Amino acid sequence: MEEKVESIVDNYQRDEGMLVSILQDIQAEYNYLPKEALVELSQTLGTPLSQVYSVATFFKAFSLEPRGRHLINVCLGTACHVRGGVRVLEAIERELDIKAGRTTKDLKFTLETVNCVGCCALGPVVIIDGEYQGQMKTDKVRALLENYT
Repeated sequence: MEEKVESIVDNYQRDEGMLVSILQDIQAEYNYLPKEALVELSQTLGTPLSQVYSVATFFKAFSLEPRGRHLINVCLGTACHVRGGVRVLEAIERELDIKAGRTTKDLKFTLETVNCVGCCALGPVVIIDGEYQGQMKTDKVRALLENYT
């Protein structure tokens, strides 16, 4: 892990001002930010570990926990909520046997909720790996998830 982190940092000329970009690249490599990688990053940049953690925990896009290969976001904004977004979320939770904010044991799926994705006319909306699935219904959940297994 040490060599990989150093290589990523070197891509940014060891510039502390590029910390967010470096963290993005580390997360892209490991699908989350492993503690060991953050310690190595701190040492390589000469930046206090507390500062690295401060940035890593400030942005919701970063995860300090292992994430699934597929990221599922369920919109619970007003339009999606009134059109059944919560029921869709509950159906996904049942299918995957996890709650929102968690990752399946096999690391295939991470399930999260979002407040609004800006396509209210399509609600309820589920996004898997950046692909929007509009007008989602509970009876479509199993088939949707099977596309990603």
